Amino acid sequence: MTDQKIDPALVEDPYPLQKHLGFFITAWSEGFARFELPLEHFLMNRYGIPHGGVHSLMCDTAMGYAGCYTGDPENRKLGMTLNLSVNYMGPLKGEMMIAEARVTGGGRKTFFAEAVIKDELDNVAARGTGVFRYRGS
Repeated sequence: MTDQKIDPALVEDPYPLQKHLGFFITAWSEGFARFELPLEHFLMNRYGIPHGGVHSLMCDTAMGYAGCYTGDPENRKLGMTLNLSVNYMGPLKGEMMIAEARVTGGGRKTFFAEAVIKDELDNVAARGTGVFRYRGS
């Protein structure tokens, strides 16, 4: 877990999918983002574990935000996913899915990031990597 905090002025209202699924941002800074999602029954697959698409969504979201931090609510950056890869490691045993992402490189038009999906007990469920393009670039 990280001690980084988020400036409430930087947080936008949840978009419809975010509101529907219930995930929320808990930390955001230069090259880093963290999202959390309470594990509810409707997120589970037929085996009773979180659907792989939920892991993927959380990786994608956290990595995208990690690369788009500006620190200025009037100067927002947006990114589009060009490539997303998720490797599943093991089950979550807690009650909260946590996605932490860091930018690993890039330039003026694109950036690269990696993410880890874990629970509040530090069980790692998945790791992801992604390539993103800044919107308007």
